[in-house]
Amino acid sequence: AAACAAACLVPCVADAALTEKTGTFAGAKVTYEVVTPAGYDPARAYRTVLVFTGGPQTLSGARRTAEQWRPEAERRGYIVVSPATPDGSLFFQAADRIFPSFLEMILREYKVAGKMHIAGLSNGGVSAFHIAARYPQYFSTLTGFPGLLDGPDVQLAQAIKPMCIFMHVGDRDTSWRSAMEEQSKQLAAKGFSVQLGVEKNEDHIIRAADLPSRMFDEIESCRR
Repeated sequence: AAACAAACLVPCVADAALTEKTGTFAGAKVTYEVVTPAGYDPARAYRTVLVFTGGPQTLSGARRTAEQWRPEAERRGYIVVSPATPDGSLFFQAADRIFPSFLEMILREYKVAGKMHIAGLSNGGVSAFHIAARYPQYFSTLTGFPGLLDGPDVQLAQAIKPMCIFMHVGDRDTSWRSAMEEQSKQLAAKGFSVQLGVEKNEDHIIRAADLPSRMFDEIESCRR
C-alpha cells in the first residue's frame, strides 16, 4: 500500500479487509470491527451497515458478526461496522451513551452513501431497535434477526416509522417469535413498512447460510 501511495497519481484502492479499530466516544473506549470491500476507495461513497452482535456484545462476538456479513458486503460493495461494548454493559443499556458520537465518527471516517442501515441479532437486535428509535435521522433501514422494540422503547415506535423494518425469527424460537409476530402486526396496522420472516427449522440463533444475502436483498429493496 505504501508503494502504491508513492507511485500512483490517481487514488489508490485497497484489498477487501476486516480491520479492528479503537476510539473513545463519550469518554468510553470502544473497539470495533470494520469490513471494507475489495477495491475500497476512501474517495467513494459506500452503503454502510452498523450491525450489533448478540449475547454479552464482546469483541469476539463483534468479530464473528462482522465475518457473517463480510462475504456479501465485499461482493456488493458495502462497509460494515460492528462495535463491542466498552464496559460489559449492553448497547440498549448503559453502553448506549457512546451514541450519537459513534455514528458521527462513521460519517467522518467514511463516505456513506445515503443514510446508514442498522441491524443486530438477539441482544444486538434489541440494540439496533433501541438506537434506531433514539437517532432515527441516521438510518433508512432497520433489521432484527431476531430483534424488536423492547420495554420502554415500545413508546418510541413512531420514530422508526420512516424506515423499512425487517424482522427475522426462528420458528422454534417460541418466545421471540410470539413477541415479534405481535409487534410486526401492530406496526403494520399503523402503516409501518415492516416485513417478518419466520425461518423454518431455526432456533434463536438463525444459521441459514443464505440469511445474510437475503438481508442485503431486503436493504436494497427499500425505497424510502
